[in-house]
Amino acid sequence: MKKLLRNGVLAAALVGMGTTLVSPATAADQSTEKTGLNPNQILNVAHRGASGHAPEHTLPSYELGEKMKGDYVEVDLQMTKDGELIAMHDETLDRTTNGTGLVKDHSLEEIKQLDAGSWFNEKYPEMAKEEYEGVQVPTLDEVIEKFGKSANYYIETKSPEVYPGMEEKLLETLEEHGLTGPNNPSSQVIIQSFSPESLKKVHELNPKIPLVQLLWYTHTATITDAELEQYKQYAVGVGMNHDQIDEAYVLKVREHDLLIHPYTVNEKADMEKLLDWGVTGMFTNYPDRLHEVLEGR
Repeated sequence: MKKLLRNGVLAAALVGMGTTLVSPATAADQSTEKTGLNPNQILNVAHRGASGHAPEHTLPSYELGEKMKGDYVEVDLQMTKDGELIAMHDETLDRTTNGTGLVKDHSLEEIKQLDAGSWFNEKYPEMAKEEYEGVQVPTLDEVIEKFGKSANYYIETKSPEVYPGMEEKLLETLEEHGLTGPNNPSSQVIIQSFSPESLKKVHELNPKIPLVQLLWYTHTATITDAELEQYKQYAVGVGMNHDQIDEAYVLKVREHDLLIHPYTVNEKADMEKLLDWGVTGMFTNYPDRLHEVLEGR
């Protein structure tokens, strides 16, 4: 997906916006009222797990996120050479493992041999734990098997243009684990992406799953009524870097009956400010801090 800068916003979310828009009738099914997502219930999303305390996108990080009262297990997806979905933020292995190169050029067996935790001990010695050494990169299957049908999952399709079939594989995995279907609360799984085409594909395959359009701003954020109405055709909310928005931005999003989940909010003062403005949730590397803030309110 080409990322185009337009008026300071990373316009990845607008590429192809004019094509295959969901009909208004279908979009109505995506209203917050029909997804089980209560806009008055603030979501505490443990970003890549409790990644301020443990190596991101590993089972220890996800476990801490749950223990620290995170409402959702947040999983970024990449796809291996042999078509397996793994939990990893980057398209490359270099930053969070002792491997190198693109994920798509390596099999799951090869990636499973990598150390996905020692880098964290080296970078954050004050948080280091011996148990993080040698921890493996988990597959989406393993994450769901670990936390089960009682957990909530907030999943991002990362670089879906690099991985043909990612959306189909994701929905197939969710169905196999009993996380989608007529008897499941639709709010149990939320899927987000910077790619509108990826979200539209998911919506076509399963219109009941709540979707969130991700945005990135390089300077003070602005958003038009038209843009918000376009997002509303297939998504229930938007998420963006918190440091470029203001109260007027939040109010405008909420006036369009869309949820707003900024990222990545790590300081309590910023959490308090965003809550005062009316956000409906946020991503944080420190779900324990956000829990304390919410408890205090």
